[in-house]
Amino acid sequence: MESVLGLLAEDAFHPQLKTHKLKGKLIGSWACSAGYDLRLVFHFVQHKEQEAILLEAVGTHDEVY
Repeated sequence: MESVLGLLAEDAFHPQLKTHKLKGKLIGSWACSAGYDLRLVFHFVQHKEQEAILLEAVGTHDEVY
């Protein structure tokens, strides 16, 4: 998990993460893969005048969607 968070911080759109926009009740959020059935749901936000990532949920596909 630590390596995925590091990769997300470095390049949120790295092909290994499979980052994608969400729809429906999670519109405005993004998700990426952190393993076979582990997902991170997040928002891009501004923090101290810089873009940052705010984690919303971590869990299996069924838990976060």
